[in-house]
Amino acid sequence: MNNTNLNNPNTLPVDLIQNLVDNYRNNQLDCINQNMAMDDAHSVWFDLPTLKSFIAEIETQALTIDPNVENEDLGIRFYYAAYPTTPVQPIPSNYAKRHTLVMIPTKKEGGLNYDFNPFEEDEKALAVTGITPKVALAQNHGDLVPPGASIVESY
Repeated sequence: MNNTNLNNPNTLPVDLIQNLVDNYRNNQLDCINQNMAMDDAHSVWFDLPTLKSFIAEIETQALTIDPNVENEDLGIRFYYAAYPTTPVQPIPSNYAKRHTLVMIPTKKEGGLNYDFNPFEEDEKALAVTGITPKVALAQNHGDLVPPGASIVESY
């Protein structure tokens, strides 16, 4: 691992984290739960090997398209999403209609971070059109709470 930030890790005050989480739960989550008559997910967990593999795949695929791409020009956009009413395997049925995250790679061009799909034709790689091909480099399906046990959460 090449972490140049070991002596200066990213931190947030615990009170701020709790305030941000409480704001979401007391506003957006409460509104969703009341209006949709459900107990929606309020967190999504991904293991480190999955995240590292996804990041490595972004780097590899980006270099395939643009051998001069810099890591500083690559990123990940997290889209809020929801599972369908009737999920299809491998998505568990108790994830129906719950929040999730979909991670999409980004590549900076002209100072803007565009969604990036290396499986598109070269000229369309910065526009995830879904036209050709019918797949995009993406990551989804972490463990949701709920339905998972909230006893493991600190916030």
